[in-house]
Amino acid sequence: MENFILHKASSRGHADHGWLNAYHSFSFANWYNPERIQFGMLRVLNDDTIAAGMGFGTHPHDNMEIITIPLEGDLAHKDSMGNASTIKTGDVQVMSAGTGIQHSEFNPNADKQTKLFQIWLFPKYRNVEPRYQQITLDTAKQKNNFAQILSPNPDDEGVWIHQDAWFYLGDFDKDLSKKLALKKEGNGFYIMNIEGEIEVNGEKLEKRDAIGIWETDEVEIKANSDSRFLIMEIPMEQ
Repeated sequence: MENFILHKASSRGHADHGWLNAYHSFSFANWYNPERIQFGMLRVLNDDTIAAGMGFGTHPHDNMEIITIPLEGDLAHKDSMGNASTIKTGDVQVMSAGTGIQHSEFNPNADKQTKLFQIWLFPKYRNVEPRYQQITLDTAKQKNNFAQILSPNPDDEGVWIHQDAWFYLGDFDKDLSKKLALKKEGNGFYIMNIEGEIEVNGEKLEKRDAIGIWETDEVEIKANSDSRFLIMEIPMEQ
């Protein structure tokens, strides 16, 4: 029997630091909600807007798979592995923090803000060698389709991480309806509606609403308007 939990956009944690306007789907920094610690192995989903020329100074991570998806603007990245690059809208970046890394993230533009999702998943294995990967997506594949952007397999479409997770981006025209089957038995889906209005297995999601679904084999997405969304298939337990 399918189970689900609905997370309305307005129920998220919110912190406005001036330079950073952040919405937290799960407990993060100064926002703590005992009912919103994680969904399966998904620990963090932050919806961040970074002011022009501002950003996060150098800070550490370990034993976490960190995925960054820019939604608007650019993000300049530097890390202790020697990587220095800029990710842009249409890119996806992943870091396996493993035994430990340090990195900084800045909006390099003086005249426009940067919007992004930063997502943390608990890894399948602890203390792996840190790694970095960044690719530019073919956004045309997202049109009226579930375009895979992440998987556990380096040979698959998209980036890869140390976890049995699959991510998809979709950009649906109004009235389109499609089903997506689970890749691995026992996993669940966490779906964030980025823009527009969709129905997920009959539950309505408006802009930045999210739904977690488990004990199901598939999800059906119906677009009530032109819509964009992120689907994450995630292990429910380690």
